[in-house]
Amino acid sequence: MQLPDTGRGVLVSGASRGLGRAVARAFAARGDRVAVHHGTRAEDARTTLDSLDGTGHVLVGGDLADPAGAAEVVAAAADALGGIDVLVNNAAVNLPHPLAETPYEEWAELWRRHTAVNLLAPANLSHLVARRMIDRGTGGRIVNIGSRGAFRGEPDHPAYGATKAALHALGQSLAVSLAPYGIAVASVAPGFFATERVAPRLEGPGGEAIRAQSPFGRVAEADEIAEAVLWLASPAAEWASGTILDLNGASYLRS
Repeated sequence: MQLPDTGRGVLVSGASRGLGRAVARAFAARGDRVAVHHGTRAEDARTTLDSLDGTGHVLVGGDLADPAGAAEVVAAAADALGGIDVLVNNAAVNLPHPLAETPYEEWAELWRRHTAVNLLAPANLSHLVARRMIDRGTGGRIVNIGSRGAFRGEPDHPAYGATKAALHALGQSLAVSLAPYGIAVASVAPGFFATERVAPRLEGPGGEAIRAQSPFGRVAEADEIAEAVLWLASPAAEWASGTILDLNGASYLRS
């Protein structure tokens, strides 16, 4: 069955605010039905839900770091949407832990947490959603939100950089294994982009240096990243399966 261009069921993890909110809005504006996932920010997620164009959207809460919680989220989203055609793995944690300044116990716990949320949760969601797609015979799309930090390194956030690199690799492995079922898998690797969370940094004394990382002299808007996600999730993007799309305004170029 050909993946429809609109009217699809879309699950966006971590859609309470920031990029997740922008992605949810982008899909809704095209006529898709969106499951807005949240972990603890239920009020923010409700704001996202209320801002979506169209109807048929749903709020789903759950702890993705818990495999059982991930299964509950997927089941609730699939039931409410009538199936999931697109999964966007956006939920992530990014907490500072420079090695020279972080006690070992804290270091170990932060690595555990980053791995659980940034890698194992997307792996579990991808399995749960892809098996439903396979059973339905409809094909589908999985888009992972990776990071420029997977390539250039994150000295103050090493677990974030490492788990995002692993997420890119996961996406490429799944792209190969799921292609026979009409499921395309791709990742985006954004550089710095503006959200509520990073607004103090952009407005503070280091903001100019952050903007200067790109020759455009600015950072991206979340809507710009969302547009790329929207295309990778489209029927036209099947041949982009396996790609890792750099979205960093030429702030980091890799061969």
